[in-house]
Amino acid sequence: MRTRWPLLWLVVLLSLLALGAIACGKSSGSSPGSSTTASPLGAIPPGALLAPSADVLPSSASASPPSSASPPPPAIVSGEGYPVSFAPLARRADPAVATIKARTQTRRTIAEGLGTGFVYDPEGFMLTNNHVIGDATDVTVIFVDGREMKATIVGRDKHTDIAVLRVNERGLPWLPLGDSDVAEVGDWAVAIGNPFGLSHTVSAGIVSAKGRTREDVKGLDPSGYFNFLQTDASINPGNSGGPLLNMRGEVIGINAAIRANANSIGFAIPINMVKQLLPLLLRDGKIVRSALQLVVATLNAVEAERLKRPDRKGAWVQRVIEGGPADRAGVSTDDVIVGFEGKPVSDPNELRWLASIAGVNKTVTLRIARLERVFDIRVTLGELELKDEPEEP
Repeated sequence: MRTRWPLLWLVVLLSLLALGAIACGKSSGSSPGSSTTASPLGAIPPGALLAPSADVLPSSASASPPSSASPPPPAIVSGEGYPVSFAPLARRADPAVATIKARTQTRRTIAEGLGTGFVYDPEGFMLTNNHVIGDATDVTVIFVDGREMKATIVGRDKHTDIAVLRVNERGLPWLPLGDSDVAEVGDWAVAIGNPFGLSHTVSAGIVSAKGRTREDVKGLDPSGYFNFLQTDASINPGNSGGPLLNMRGEVIGINAAIRANANSIGFAIPINMVKQLLPLLLRDGKIVRSALQLVVATLNAVEAERLKRPDRKGAWVQRVIEGGPADRAGVSTDDVIVGFEGKPVSDPNELRWLASIAGVNKTVTLRIARLERVFDIRVTLGELELKDEPEEP
């Protein structure tokens, strides 16, 4: 009996060790016949899409302000979903806003215009209205802390009333450019500017309407491109070129015009329109526009019925300029253009804008409604000449 117990304990110990080895093998790999298949290192599941590398930035990132100069954080004090005070927003945004003095000197006279501008990049880049600087030979900007700086004109576009300036100063307070497309009618809006020379005046209101055109704002350049935000935040002469801000302190528009003899009806250029032109203005100093070279109009109820259209959306072709891009592509009078490069066209103003910024010599796709037929054609755009009629996209 004495010799059996040690032997028995040895058998038990060896059995336990064998079970442990089997358990370790199962935890570290798959046993034969297992449904789990080992994958090579770095493999991804079938159908998965590779995300871009975290250290690869979009090409537009270089144009963005450096992270070391962070934009103003959300600055509105709110409670129960409504504003309590606009003071924090104004306090943070105001240092980036400047009074602009534009001096024009001729042989015998010196004229000085007054407006507003704002820094959108801490490298000294500013935005304002083209009509604020006019034909200025000398531009000075004055910030709320009293600093005065000379500014150079980087780029300008008369037809959208946009101008880019630059001062020789870095690390300036700046305002981030927001998204005017997501701004809704009824959203709060804050304007900062210099009405009647009263510098750094802050006014608040709402976005009253969107998509206002030159038909809504009389006296504008008939060849211009306008898609205004309307606001009841007080805007007066001198506010031109100043920012219209949302509650996050982002610029959603550049204040540009008012309705004469009206109260609390002001208009701002939507910032998304500005952002589309900004790279071209920075590169070339101007905008060279493309064109289809045809005359279009709004489709009225009578013509919509005659042309068998289910609605009045689109740009009704009244005349095609002989030998122009649209003519060569086969566009005809009474066609209704309902799409441009995959984007729906709701009216002539939208077609004019899309055609103008697409690019000279670029080939684009138009969707045409010709009575009951709807089809696509390819058109190589020409250059918009200054003598072209206002309605010609």
